[in-house]
Amino acid sequence: MDAMEEELKCPVCGSLFKEPIILPCSHNVCLACARNIIVQTPEGETPPQNRCSSDYDYLDMDKMSMYSETDSGYGSYTPCLKSPNGVRVFPPVHRHCSITCPLCHRSVSLEERGLRGFQRNRLLEAIVSRYQQSRAASVKCQLCDRNPVDATVMCEQCDVFYCAPCQQRCHPSRGPLAKHRLLPPTPAQAGTASARRQVTCVDHEAENYSMYCVSCQTPVCYQCLEEGKHGKHDVKPLAAMWKQHKCQLSQALNGVSDKAKEAKEFLVQLKNLLQQIQENGVEFEACLVAQCDALIEALTRQRAKLLTKVTKEKESKLKTVKDQITHCTMKLRQTTGMMEFCLEVIKENDPSGFLQISDALIKRVLASQEQWVRSALEPKVCPEFALTVNTDPLMQSILQLDFSQNKAETSTVPPAPLLQLEKCCMRNNSATLAWRITTVQALPVEGYVLELDDGNSGPYREVYVGKETICTVDGLHFNSSYNARVKAYNSAGVGAYSKVVVLKTSDVAWFTFDPTSAHRDIVLSNENQTVTCNSYDDRVVLGTAAFSKGVHYWELSVDRYDNHPDPAFGVARINTMKDMMLGKDDKAWAMYVDNNRSWFMHNNSHTNRAEGGITKGSSVGILLDLTKHTLTFFINKQQHGPVAFENLEGVFMPAVSLNRNVQVTLITGLEVPKSNK
Repeated sequence: MDAMEEELKCPVCGSLFKEPIILPCSHNVCLACARNIIVQTPEGETPPQNRCSSDYDYLDMDKMSMYSETDSGYGSYTPCLKSPNGVRVFPPVHRHCSITCPLCHRSVSLEERGLRGFQRNRLLEAIVSRYQQSRAASVKCQLCDRNPVDATVMCEQCDVFYCAPCQQRCHPSRGPLAKHRLLPPTPAQAGTASARRQVTCVDHEAENYSMYCVSCQTPVCYQCLEEGKHGKHDVKPLAAMWKQHKCQLSQALNGVSDKAKEAKEFLVQLKNLLQQIQENGVEFEACLVAQCDALIEALTRQRAKLLTKVTKEKESKLKTVKDQITHCTMKLRQTTGMMEFCLEVIKENDPSGFLQISDALIKRVLASQEQWVRSALEPKVCPEFALTVNTDPLMQSILQLDFSQNKAETSTVPPAPLLQLEKCCMRNNSATLAWRITTVQALPVEGYVLELDDGNSGPYREVYVGKETICTVDGLHFNSSYNARVKAYNSAGVGAYSKVVVLKTSDVAWFTFDPTSAHRDIVLSNENQTVTCNSYDDRVVLGTAAFSKGVHYWELSVDRYDNHPDPAFGVARINTMKDMMLGKDDKAWAMYVDNNRSWFMHNNSHTNRAEGGITKGSSVGILLDLTKHTLTFFINKQQHGPVAFENLEGVFMPAVSLNRNVQVTLITGLEVPKSNK
């Protein structure tokens, strides 16, 4: 519990809390300290920011408030008071009293009840009491003649504490004493045996707390509800809110506990980093000395300068890491203390007392968790030394030999990036790639170039150029394998390529209707898989997928079919007309069908009438074969008519046109039919 001690100290006196009260800002102060920070001003004037100069008046005033329910303790009264030097003082009749939180500096005016209007933090008192008992002096042996030593056992039957020598001499474990039970000695736990007493309402001392006012965030009794003060507020059972807030605090603690664990691991990493820097520094110095000795007199004059720079570099790194360790250790200690305090709070069985501070604790825990998120748990320096020595130059160049300030100042192209496979993923016909520079202390990088081939082992082409280290490429071919690579560049030039990663797109297409390109009369639902229309005229909607190679098959299920309309199904360019039947312009290829027959249509040309139509529950299939460059239609799993269109080239999108009498649902991810009529 040592790490929790700071949580148990009053911000005013710096000692453990005594009779703590809860301020409106959720911070705590001792009751006696609260009296010392009260500020008084005559009524009508702005209260000063510093405390009142005379202490005796408000101290006595607060004492008087304990004897009168009608007297606020800080309002009008006329008794004569005495200062510490015996001079009689008559305080002003009308006084304005306020108290300022020493932590957040938020001021609040005292009400008629004075300091008694602030709730007592019983949970904090109990935790402070347990903390003091845990630090109590150890139990001494009761049989030592002189200078009693710490007891090692206690006989449960004899109720006597023994040290080891006295136990062997006076209470051996043999004969009739062998049946006695010896226990480890523990300090007395005063007050722990007493049952938890019911807490009564501050305003109605005869009533126990039974409800919790969510609006006021305070426990209340039934009489508080009947009097109307909390009558219209959101009130919930005390036990339910107690369990709910305990659950919230526990969940918040889980999050900050994970961050504390990461911080501990980070501290281990930093300590290892110290050792690495020490070892690398020693190794670098030894190497440098050997090189300098080989260059005889000329290098001897430069050796001292070079060693000085190495030492400065090492000391700079060590100082940076030590400062980071100190900062992280302090933050971790604060977090650990808060966690232990919260765990002690959770152990309490006082619902009303818990709810008095639970909101503030939850906010603190969440804020602490956010701080760990914002804090980059990465070393600020690397263990390697960015210093190089070249012994090849001629002797006249030795006197000019010096370290480069850092690797960033050298005119070197960036190394090959490393593709992070754990962050790379494929979804449908889209690929997301992520990469990073491999060196710890990276060279300056101005940007990256991502390249993909054509999905058929063809030449590479640039798909992204920029500073980001993650990129998503859309519109790839389905059922294809792409090779991807990335390189970095800076002012010195272009670096090497990364290793090639192979990306495999989905075997079949999964897509929905596209609300962004649909006509405004189109109505989409079911996560953009079901479509109908508000108009009696035909309106067009496209799919989200675009095809330029491969074989693709999808279906549309007819959910509603009224008054024998003739919806059209097929493919289209992205810029096809959206306010007329599909196929009436030269950018769409479709089959329109009613309940008896169908026609193929492109550029308003109607061909190949076929008998057989659709009804509610029918399915219409579209087979787009861009290997053969053909489009074929199916009704209820059977090919309908001949091959509808041939010699299709370019990019095509699934398309439908319908009016308000029809509703269809898109079904994707289907395999190509094995046999076609």
